[in-house]
Amino acid sequence: MKKEKIPILSLILVPVAGLACLLPQVSATTALLSGIAISLIFTNPYLGQTRKLAHQFLALSIIGLGAGTNISIVAQAGLRGLGYTAVSIAATLALGWFLGHRLGVRRDASLLISVGTAICGGSAIAAVAPVVQAEHHDVSVALATIFLLNAAALILFPWIGHFVGLSQTQFGFWSALAIHDTSSVVAAAMRYGPKALEIGTTVKLTRALWIIPVALAAGFFFGENESAGGSRLKIPWFLAGFVAVALAVSIFPALKPAGLEISSASQRLLVVTLFLIGSNMTREALKEVGIRPMIQGLLLWGSVASISLAAITAGFIH
Repeated sequence: MKKEKIPILSLILVPVAGLACLLPQVSATTALLSGIAISLIFTNPYLGQTRKLAHQFLALSIIGLGAGTNISIVAQAGLRGLGYTAVSIAATLALGWFLGHRLGVRRDASLLISVGTAICGGSAIAAVAPVVQAEHHDVSVALATIFLLNAAALILFPWIGHFVGLSQTQFGFWSALAIHDTSSVVAAAMRYGPKALEIGTTVKLTRALWIIPVALAAGFFFGENESAGGSRLKIPWFLAGFVAVALAVSIFPALKPAGLEISSASQRLLVVTLFLIGSNMTREALKEVGIRPMIQGLLLWGSVASISLAAITAGFIH
């Protein structure tokens, strides 16, 4: 079979556009949408490399953001968000199961969409998929569904937050509770303000810790055999890095100026990461998303976003 020739324009666009995202004029939203457009219109010939780099850059940018965060804020936000997180994750998983069952979505695809919405998007899906031995098709459907809704959240949430009149603290909590992926939580909160960024990042990273018990529970209840329970969990190790860097800068005030520079550079690296994430969206992945999984994901996400927003504006979450 003759190998399909890759257009020269495709070979050039991805690296050039990626480097352009280092410019301060390029916003997080522009980077994400540019990556999606280039991949869908021209295709991404570096798919393997961009997927690997997106994972590595996300980890580095999150750790770097810790250099600009006060550890006391990390502790306070983490503890304050613990109760909200536990309740919202349980409610989201229950609602996701109900919607998936009513819509007739395949069991594993429904579970992965629910887990991705409840905890932290693609990272949660990557952790749970092997322990339940989900088929490739179900994983692709869940990832594509979460990806599309996650991209929409990055664009819509800051606008809604300003329209409703959320403070930076309120927006930080809302973004962490209702936006799927850590990268988009950080990007949306970064657009809203520095306080929103601190709160959103911390609460979201605290939420990501729930990957461990949820993945273990999924393996126990949905694993096909004993080997499923022994599958290796993919836990985001950058959680510890974020806390360690924030702790170091808080303990040693002399590190603060350098910490602010590192945090600023990490925010720019995150914009590049969002471009890479967008460039990983393929036409094949979009074709695999059926109407029922998308409806489940949309209804579930809409419910989580609206209920958490109502709770925040009413003062139940603060």
